[in-house]
Amino acid sequence: MRNKLTVSFSPHVHSGDSIQKNMYGVLIALIPALLVSLYFYGLGALVVTVTSVLACLVFEWAINKFIMKKDECTICDGSAAITGVLLAFNLPSNLPIWIILIGALFAIGVGKMSFGGLGNNPFNPALAGRVFLLLSFPVQMTTWPEVGQLASYVDVATTATPLAIMKGVINGAPGMSLSDLPSSLQLFIGQNPGSLGEVSAVALLIGLIYMLIRRIITWHIPVSILVTVSVFTGIMHGINPEVYASPLTHLLTGGLMLGAVFMATDYVTSPMSKSGMLLYGVCIGILTVVIRLFGAYPEGMSFAILIMNAFTPLINIYFKPKRFGEVAKKKK
Repeated sequence: MRNKLTVSFSPHVHSGDSIQKNMYGVLIALIPALLVSLYFYGLGALVVTVTSVLACLVFEWAINKFIMKKDECTICDGSAAITGVLLAFNLPSNLPIWIILIGALFAIGVGKMSFGGLGNNPFNPALAGRVFLLLSFPVQMTTWPEVGQLASYVDVATTATPLAIMKGVINGAPGMSLSDLPSSLQLFIGQNPGSLGEVSAVALLIGLIYMLIRRIITWHIPVSILVTVSVFTGIMHGINPEVYASPLTHLLTGGLMLGAVFMATDYVTSPMSKSGMLLYGVCIGILTVVIRLFGAYPEGMSFAILIMNAFTPLINIYFKPKRFGEVAKKKK
């Protein structure tokens, strides 16, 4: 019997969209960020991205064919390729290939296929793979190459990320100051160390604009996340500007923009109603700020999204759209 995937509450009206069309649309939106990562990290970015994408495709094909015994080929719908790109975008450019393969296997095998494949996974597979690697290989996952080492891969000079500097200042680390942070322009274009896909805010914003124009996603989740982070970091910056960085710095650093645009908006793991999306985005923004400012990790975006992925079914139950043809009851 053919599996059917319900993606929204009834009634269902065909709009001409398809899973494959939207997935490849997201891949197109990721191209600017990929080009920037190749420009700043060169060979390392290429090796990490190609390895991650190929591994995700191979693992999904093998699991489908030999474990789940399905004849249907799912690697052509674009979802495995997106998982591979997004996983790569959450990794440093000098990460060893064998660790990338483990992350891809966890993302596809555990994060996606163990729940039945696309449409059934409760958590974003790429983020699941990233967090698994972060907990399993914390040293390798937090060793960041300096920008501009184009011809090198493993043997590279490393440096602290802007988020590490911000966390050090909050924790009172000696010798660290917010003045050590890159300028807003450097953060905007991507001239700062970090994971492949989190370095350039402008490239990610170009992808956001493209997806909004093509109606691949709506504005509700990314805008609610960014506004929430701006408000709460602005409050903390106003209380103590020498310890807490400005809202603009928070928006342009780390995986905030990548998560808000490409990961929190995942069709399967995000709410379906607009009001539910707004609540989902606000909660992600609050959790991200709390983890960044008061948690053990410098970055909180991945954890925040995964936590809210778990609450998505409850949000969908509470924020149900009005039934088709339902007439509002008059107040007595």
